[in-house]
Amino acid sequence: MAGTIGAIVTVVFFVIFVAIVLWAWSGRRKKDFDAAANLPFEEEDTPSRIPPKHD
Repeated sequence: MAGTIGAIVTVVFFVIFVAIVLWAWSGRRKKDFDAAANLPFEEEDTPSRIPPKHD
């Protein structure tokens, strides 16, 4: 019985994994992921709120 439940859980998680991979690699998401990938390179409009350290 425990082996059957383990097999079912494994299959369910594999199906979820495949669904996530298909969602991430779908062409409709490319524009959103490209925009998210470029976020660190965008210039900030406001200065940092953390004061610089003076050693």
